Amino acid sequence: MIARDRDLVGLNFIRLGMLSLGVGMFFGVIGGFQFLFPEFLRELLFTKTRPIHVSMVVSWIFLVAIGGIYFYLPRQQKLKLWSPNAARIHFWVFIVTGLAILFSYLTGQFGGREYFEFPAALSIPIFLTWILFGVNYFNTVRQQKGPWPVYYWMWGTGVVFFFITFCEAYLWLIPYFRESMVREIIVQWKSYGALTGSWNMLVYGTAIYVATRIAGNQDAARSKMAYSLYFLGLFNLIFGWAHHTYLVPSQTWIRLFAYAVSMTELFILGKILWDWRSSLSEYQKNRHCNAYRFMFAADIWVFINLVLALIISVPAFNLITHGTHITVAHAMGSTIGINSMILLSSVFYIIREELPQNVHASCSKQVMTGFWVANISLAVFFLALVMAGLGRGLYDGASFQEMATQIRPFMMVFAVSGITLMLGFWVVLWNAFRLIGEIITPVSSEQTQPELA
Repeated sequence: MIARDRDLVGLNFIRLGMLSLGVGMFFGVIGGFQFLFPEFLRELLFTKTRPIHVSMVVSWIFLVAIGGIYFYLPRQQKLKLWSPNAARIHFWVFIVTGLAILFSYLTGQFGGREYFEFPAALSIPIFLTWILFGVNYFNTVRQQKGPWPVYYWMWGTGVVFFFITFCEAYLWLIPYFRESMVREIIVQWKSYGALTGSWNMLVYGTAIYVATRIAGNQDAARSKMAYSLYFLGLFNLIFGWAHHTYLVPSQTWIRLFAYAVSMTELFILGKILWDWRSSLSEYQKNRHCNAYRFMFAADIWVFINLVLALIISVPAFNLITHGTHITVAHAMGSTIGINSMILLSSVFYIIREELPQNVHASCSKQVMTGFWVANISLAVFFLALVMAGLGRGLYDGASFQEMATQIRPFMMVFAVSGITLMLGFWVVLWNAFRLIGEIITPVSSEQTQPELA
C-alpha cells in the first residue's frame, strides 16, 4: 500500500513526535538524578533540564495527535485535505521553531512561564501555524456529509481551545496581570489547566477514532456515552483548572466542583475503552495486537489515575498531598500512562494498516518487550513518587534536609526506574520510527512477505 505524497505530512509529524519523546525522556532521567545529586552536570544543564524535558514531552503529545489528524482525514476518512501545502508549512515551521527553542534553553535564554519558558517572541510562529492548522482542519472536515462522529468534535474543540488557552498563557505580558502576583498566578494556572484539557481533547478523540477503526463500526463514536465524555471534557476544559489554584483566594466549592468534573471525565473514558475491549473478537485483538495492547494499558492507567485522583481530591488528604511528589505521580500517570499509551496505540494502528504484509514486524517481540518494561517501570516509578509524597506530606519536623534524607530511598527507586522506563520506551519508539519510515519509503516487493491468516 503506497502512501500518496499528500498523506505523508502526518507521518512526518508522528516521527518528529517520537524523536521529541525520546529526547524528552533522556532529559527527564538527567533531571531525576540532578534532584538527588545536585552537582551532577550542574554547570552544563542544572537550570535547563526541566524546561527541555517539559517542552519535548508536551511537543510529543501535540505532534503525534496532530500527525494522526493529518493522516487519518485524507488517508482513511477520504476527505481531501484543504491545503497539503499549509500542512507542510506547519511541519517545517514547527521544526525551525523547536530548534530555536532548544537553542534558547541551552544558551540560558529564558523569559516565559511554566510550559513555555522560552522567550515570548518564539511563541509567534506557534500562534500563526496553529491558526493555519485550525483553518485546514475545519475546511477539511466540513466535507463530511451527515452528523459528525464525536472524534471530529473532540479534535475541533482541542484545536480551538488550544488557541484560546495559548493566548491566555501570555496575558502576563500585559502590565495589568504581570504587576499583580495574584492575577498572574490565577491566569497562569487557569490557562495551563485548560491547555491540558485541550490536548486531552485531541488525544481522547484519537483514542475513540482508533477504537472505532479496530472494531469496524462507529458505535464508540456515536453512543450517548461518547458524547457524555465530549461534553464533560468540554466542561472540564473550561472549569477543571480550578483545583490548581490553591495558592490564591477562591471559593472551596469551585475547587471541589472542578475535581468532580475531572474525575467523571476519567471514569467515562475508562468505561468507553472497557466496553470497547469487551466488544472485540480475538481476531480483531490479534490483528491489531500492538494497537490493542497499548490501548488496554491506557485503560488500566485511567483507573489507576482515577483512584489516586479521587483520594487526593478529598480535602483532608489534599492538605497532605498537594505540592508533593504525589501530584507529580498524578501528572506522570496521565501524561505517560494515559496520553502516551493512547498515542502509541494510534501509531501502531497506522503501522498495521499500512504494512499488512509486515505483520511480524508490527507485532514483534522487541515491541512487546519494550511495552512490558515500560509499563512495569512506570508502575514502580509511580509508586516511588507516591511513597515519597507521603513521606514529605506526613513529615512534621522543621528540617527540610531531614525530610529529604527520609524520602531519599524512594527517590533513588524513582530515578533508577526512570532509566528502565526510558529504555522500554526507546525500544518501542525505535521500532515504530523504523516502521513508519517503511511506510514513507515503501519496501520493494522482493522484501515483503505475505500476510499471515
